[in-house]
Amino acid sequence: MEKTRFETGMELLKQIDGQGGEAVIRSLEQVSPDLGRYIVEFAFGDIYAREGLTLQEREMITLASLLTAGSCHPQLEVHIAAALHVGISPEKILETFLQCIPYTGFPKVLNAVYSAKKVLKL
Repeated sequence: MEKTRFETGMELLKQIDGQGGEAVIRSLEQVSPDLGRYIVEFAFGDIYAREGLTLQEREMITLASLLTAGSCHPQLEVHIAAALHVGISPEKILETFLQCIPYTGFPKVLNAVYSAKKVLKL
């Protein structure tokens, strides 16, 4: 039997984020369960499940995207932890942020580095 988008998404969410991702989805159950389902089905069941990029590459792109968007500190912290969980080193995470300086500027990169400092407990 073929897996549903939700089942596929939850498997990938657990693989990428471990307990952190599940906690985010659970935190939405009382306020907006549909949002949690959309995140699992679309972001993880559809996008992360695609072929062509590794989970590490996807997380690096996600980190750069969240940094660029700005004002996404809680989500950035979840994805910094996810990046570590899929085997990206702290050094590579910080290098990803530094690569963004010419395109997004120092303030957004500084904010991302402070989020990393919090997650990495430095």
